[in-house]
Amino acid sequence: MNLRARVYVEKQKKDAEDKLAGRLAMLKEKGISPEKIQKDATVRRLKAELRQAKKRLASISAQEKLNQERIVAKEQKIAAKKAEREAALKGTAEEPAEKK
Repeated sequence: MNLRARVYVEKQKKDAEDKLAGRLAMLKEKGISPEKIQKDATVRRLKAELRQAKKRLASISAQEKLNQERIVAKEQKIAAKKAEREAALKGTAEEPAEKK
């Protein structure tokens, strides 16, 4: 999932929540039973849109977390190489001093 799509998916989720709340309020105002409300095609479609948006957001969050872990691992790897290089340079600089 495109990480830049987070804003759009959040907007889609909010729109679906608002439409669902409005539809449920309208159906309750008409006095329709809760069983009939749950079977309403529009309510089911809006709930499906909401589930899809949540799933997309979870996917985006997982991808962002994975990217952060990769960045940290890459920084640690670079730091380890740098420390190894510095240790090697210090080791070669100290050896001639010990030989004298």
